Amino acid sequence: MSILSAELLAKFDSSIEDVSTAATMPPEVYTSAEFLDFESEALFMTQWLCVGRSERIPEVGDWFTVTLVDEPIIVARDKQGVVRAMSAVCQHRAMQVCQGSGNNTTFKCPYHHWNYGLDGRLLGAPAMDRTADFAKSDWGLPQLRVEEWLGFVFVNFDDDAAPLAPTLQRYMPYIENYDIENAICPGTFTLENMPWNWKVMFENFNDGYHANRLHQFVQDFCPSSMTGFPEPWDDDSNVIFRTAGYTHIDGGFNATHRVIMNVFPNLTEQERTRSTFALIPPTLCFGTAPDQCFFFLIRPTGPETIDVEIGYIFHPSSLVDPLFDEKLALSDAGVQVFVQQDQDATDKVQRGLRSRFAPRGRYSWQEESHVQFNRWLVQRYRNAWPESLPSVN
Repeated sequence: MSILSAELLAKFDSSIEDVSTAATMPPEVYTSAEFLDFESEALFMTQWLCVGRSERIPEVGDWFTVTLVDEPIIVARDKQGVVRAMSAVCQHRAMQVCQGSGNNTTFKCPYHHWNYGLDGRLLGAPAMDRTADFAKSDWGLPQLRVEEWLGFVFVNFDDDAAPLAPTLQRYMPYIENYDIENAICPGTFTLENMPWNWKVMFENFNDGYHANRLHQFVQDFCPSSMTGFPEPWDDDSNVIFRTAGYTHIDGGFNATHRVIMNVFPNLTEQERTRSTFALIPPTLCFGTAPDQCFFFLIRPTGPETIDVEIGYIFHPSSLVDPLFDEKLALSDAGVQVFVQQDQDATDKVQRGLRSRFAPRGRYSWQEESHVQFNRWLVQRYRNAWPESLPSVN
């Protein structure tokens, strides 16, 4: 029997109340393959999905591929310098035309050598001259909407989706002094098949309640008690964020509790005494500190597994420091302490969610972001919920 029942839909109501009375989401939405299939259509096929930084493809012909909920996508810079996104599925026999990244003038499918332009147009199709009513113009790679925001590339499968940037405006006052569009990401790395649901990852990233509890000592400079939730939540917003105050200026997530890289020069003193942690669901987790920004790109590979691509962003002056590589190693060593603790926690949370004793828990005030995330989710679940709702016997 389908879990997409009227009863499950009704359960969501208690997860979007005020944080003082709200309950956590039903455990089955974190474990069910059927529910992930539903989310694939309700969220991932309708929302703006971050696929990476535009600086990854600086030159004409640069491209990379990414897979989002079983859809392989090419992100490329075309001959006019415009960032394009298109399906990587050849329109002849469905073979993936390319994988990885590179620089090319065209994409040639290895199977039968159908050849596509950087804009996805079919340029050549060998031995198709005897095929009735075949026009190359009808067989290009399907296109996705593209929007760039502060150097991040977002794609959307929905041609009718509203623009993304206006829905992120409430976060802009907290990050505009970083000039993120002109900052530099020196590269990323990917953790594959991490054993937890994508929403568990989002919740952990934006959870102020565990800050100096799970991360005791290493994050005592940024305690849970200094978590803040700016402005009332707006249901039209596509960003959920919080501030995380420091006990001193220029804090850093490492053993010294101090910045290691160059501080972004335009930050105010207030901005140098806090981090921000933001969700742009369903794929981007983004955070700031005085000397760096950091992001996680979340890609579900199953109901209880994800790939996570991780990157750091620095002011350009940091990268010309002769000791940049050494400083990066020190900074990353500090971050890895947090990563290991978070991985252990999220792994055990996912296992607990499979238990018959998994709770509909209650929230601390320090978890306001979770209720906001629930509201973002639930309004989209409701919009896509099957019209014919089965009852649970």
